[in-house]
Parts: sequence; structure tokens; C-alpha cells
Amino acid sequence: MTSVEIIQDLITDYIESQDFTGVPRELYAPIDYTMSQKGKRMRPTLCLLACEMFGGDINKCLVPAVSAEIFHNFTLVHDDIMDEAPLRRGLETVYHKWNSNIALLSGDTMLIKAFQYSLKTDPAHSSDVLKELCKVALEVCEGQQYDLNFETINDVTLDEYIEMIRLKTAVLLGSVLKIGAIMADADEQGKKAVYDFGIALGIAFQLQDDLFDCYGDVKVFGKLPGGDIADNKKTYLYLKALELASDDDKRRLEDFFKMPKGRDDAKMKAVLEIFDKYNVRQIVTDVMTNYYENSLRHLDSIALPEERKTVLRNYASSLYNRIK
Repeated sequence: MTSVEIIQDLITDYIESQDFTGVPRELYAPIDYTMSQKGKRMRPTLCLLACEMFGGDINKCLVPAVSAEIFHNFTLVHDDIMDEAPLRRGLETVYHKWNSNIALLSGDTMLIKAFQYSLKTDPAHSSDVLKELCKVALEVCEGQQYDLNFETINDVTLDEYIEMIRLKTAVLLGSVLKIGAIMADADEQGKKAVYDFGIALGIAFQLQDDLFDCYGDVKVFGKLPGGDIADNKKTYLYLKALELASDDDKRRLEDFFKMPKGRDDAKMKAVLEIFDKYNVRQIVTDVMTNYYENSLRHLDSIALPEERKTVLRNYASSLYNRIK
């Protein structure tokens, strides 16, 4: 089996060989800027790992894997506009480096390019890959809309939050794994199991990012901590704290999240003190762990020799252990 490092080098070499420039320069420069950033490249890595696990040729899977990576980066460019985020991967966001109009148009262009790349997949698989990409594109937009809706809804439940992050984050992980399985001609049970593995892993990953946003180091996380609190995001941490808090702390927390958006050190300190008072960090870590362990059960259900699953299992473990 090919190592993760070799697979990531293969992905990087392929992306660097592509020309994302064009005219007008203002439209394409942000795309080239975004795609030249290394990032985690988690999604194409998962795609190629799944393909090889099922016995496929990872070189033939590069095109749909990179298609998914372009799509993912499109979502980040638009997400940063909505969040007015200044940093991404430790660098200026497209929104901040250029402006929101350019970020909007460049993001739209990236979405189109993602579909263009998916059409370059070999004819035997291109239809199924395109169907999967179309499905996940709609789901991600649905998840983003739920995220926006939650800003003005006061009674968001924990289950509703999990469904939102399933759509906004987890379905793309499930889909890239399924695309890898499609490219390897895996059977239906295998495609479903690896997709479900990705969904559970994706929910764990997003809960991990929620924790990083409150407690992470900018040098590791790549963006300033406290963004969710500054933006009054109703994350799992916030919702769980509301559920556990005394009436006085609940009122304080709700009042903090009614404040105008923007960084406020006193607000962040007070919110984190409430989170810590009710042990919310550990509770969310435990929920994250449950989703991660559930993802491994889906991986275990795939009818392949264990040695075929080892690289993917170890890679999932490395993602989970970022925060431990």
C-alpha cells in the first residue's frame, strides 16, 4: 500500500502542474493564490486512500480527487466572506486580501472548475463521479444555509447542530471516500460503508475544529482562535453550555451572543469561563471521540483484509489525534 506521504506528494505535484491563472487577472489570481496553499489536502488524500484500499489505480483517481479539492476550496472562499474572516491557513483570506465581490466571483469560478475537472474522469466512471459531486454540492449549500439560519434562531438543538455539520462538513468527506470507491469499482456495500465512515469521521472532525476555535493555537490551527465566539456561532460547545448552565449563567451566555459581531477579549474570556465551569470542553471531546469510534466501526465492516485498511485507519487516527 502507498504511504500517505507519497499520496500527498502525488496530489501536490498534480495540483502544482495545473494552470489556475487566466484573464481577467482579478478573477483568476485569487484561485491561483488559494490552490497554491498546501492546506491539509485531507479530502483528496482520503479519496486516493479509499481507491487504493479497494484495489483501484490512484493515478486514475487523481482527477476526481482534485475536483473535490477545488470544490472544497470554493466553499472556504465563500465561507470566509460570510464570516468576514481575515485568516485562513495562516494567510490572508481571499475576502480580506482582495474584497468580497472578487471573492464571490472567484469562488463561483472555482465551483465551475471543480465540475470541469470531474468531467475529465475516465468515461467509465465520470457519470457516477459527477452525480456524487452534484449531490454533495447541494448538501453543502444546505448545511451552510442552516448555519446562517442558526444565527437568528434562539432554540437550536444539539441534534439540529449535528445535522448542520453533517451537511456542511461531513458529507464531503463521505463523498470523496465514496468517489475513491467508485473509481476502484467497489461493490455497493463497500461504497456505503466507506461513505458512512466518512460521515462519522467528518462530524468528529468538525467538533474538533469547534474545540480548536476556542482552545487552539493560531500556529497549529492556521486562523485566530475565538472566531466562533466573535461571530456568535451556536456551536456544540455553546449549546451544551446553555443546556447545563444555571439560569444566571444561561442569561449571561445568551446576552454575550446577542452582542454585535466582532472580537472582544472580555467577551471571549467570560464565555470560555462559562464553558470551563460546566466542563463543556471535555463533554464535546467525548462526543467527538464517540463519532470517531463509530467511524472505525464502519471501516471494520468493509469486507477487505485488515492490511488493506491499515493506511486509511492510521490516517484517520492522525486526524483525530491532532487535538489530543
